[in-house]
Amino acid sequence: MIDGNDMVFLARLQFAFTIAFHIIFPSFTIGLASYLAMLEGLWLKTRRDVYLKLYRFWVKIFAVSFGMGVVSGLVMSYQFGTNWSLFSELTGNVLGPLLGYEVLTAFFLEASFLGIMLFGWNKVGPRLHFTATCIVAVGTLFSAFWILAANSWMQTPAGYEIIDGVFHATDWIEVIFNPSFPYRFVHMVLAAYCTTGLVVAAVGGYLLLRDPERETARVMTHMALGFLAIMVPLQMIAGHEHGANVYEHQPIKLAAMEGHWETYDDNAPLLLVGFPDEENERNDFEIAVPKVGSLIVGGSFDSKIRGLKEWPVDERPPVATVFWSFRVMVGLGMLMLFIGLFGALLMWRGHVQKQRWFLRLCMLSGPAGFVAVISGWIVAEVGRQPYTVYGLLRTADSVSPVTAGAVGTSLIVFVFVYTIVFGAGLYYILQLIRRGPEGPARPPSAAEGEALRGTPLALGRDGPELFGGTAGK
Repeated sequence: MIDGNDMVFLARLQFAFTIAFHIIFPSFTIGLASYLAMLEGLWLKTRRDVYLKLYRFWVKIFAVSFGMGVVSGLVMSYQFGTNWSLFSELTGNVLGPLLGYEVLTAFFLEASFLGIMLFGWNKVGPRLHFTATCIVAVGTLFSAFWILAANSWMQTPAGYEIIDGVFHATDWIEVIFNPSFPYRFVHMVLAAYCTTGLVVAAVGGYLLLRDPERETARVMTHMALGFLAIMVPLQMIAGHEHGANVYEHQPIKLAAMEGHWETYDDNAPLLLVGFPDEENERNDFEIAVPKVGSLIVGGSFDSKIRGLKEWPVDERPPVATVFWSFRVMVGLGMLMLFIGLFGALLMWRGHVQKQRWFLRLCMLSGPAGFVAVISGWIVAEVGRQPYTVYGLLRTADSVSPVTAGAVGTSLIVFVFVYTIVFGAGLYYILQLIRRGPEGPARPPSAAEGEALRGTPLALGRDGPELFGGTAGK
């Protein structure tokens, strides 16, 4: 028999599946848009051909990623009506405007100036084109701002009142700048930058392994490694501050992250690894550092950490999922830190191209940023369970009155369609990466663009030309 619990599980699984796909693209395009603005700015200042070649290469990947992000985001929004109608009804007065502002201030801004960014070389001057690129980059940050404001309100609700079970905003400043929003916003944006830096380093490492003298590969690799050497330490600081915020506002989530079943009034250990046993309320095969947990989490050896046993079983999140997702995120963060700092050392010594093992490590670590982002979202979202609005609205009371069979069928369709559509998009991106930065070092003139428009040469070897001229000779 299929009961309501199955429907809730399938609805959560469907949303988890779609958001895991969707978050890949914003976490890449947020950082890549800023990287493109940096490249075009450097080209305008120095007029070095290498920066324009890199811009023309990465803007194609940005366009494909941006498109797939839009498609996957639309699917997610429809699920609020199909699977989570009660959640939408009860929280729509608060969350609806925030999501609407995201469309008005971010998506429209990005979509409008993206056209100039992709097709405007022959229509506008270089400075106006650079302005369009910068506006698209700012638009991606606006999008993150509003989405994180909405999600953070679900984590740490503020500025509301409840009338007949329905949430109403009483102070929009408190709604937007709720207690966890600043930490979550900074943490997510830095995560996007680190993810993009790792992808650029992976592509550069791959191309340097093929041709150590390739200038475009050397420049993109050096830029990425230097960027990671700065951004990853900043991300770790931001992550620590975010953890302190969780300690203050979501102590049960923190207990699951740290794997603490018992309450420690002080000197809590730092649990490195272990296997949470939820049935027996303990961890098997623990490896822990004594006393350090209180210092790291609370800033003092005297800091108290509440254990999971302080809450009823039906108030606890799935401990093993939160515990291990947190460790995957932190472990990959340490890998990024090593790549950034050791890469910076190699750059200082001028040995990046010579260390082929390091280039292979960069290449293989390309997906690590995406895995870390998804792991972080699992910690945030699963750690909030059993609530959609933390402490106020349970997940079981948020779903639509639909059958588990309907949700399961749509989930199967999503898996099938996503595999085909996004598989094709990923294949195209990998083909672009395999070819590497190609094409003329300057934008085609208006006369060249008009002469080639509509001819077979207008498509070039790399698929449709994004600047109105030849794509890559």
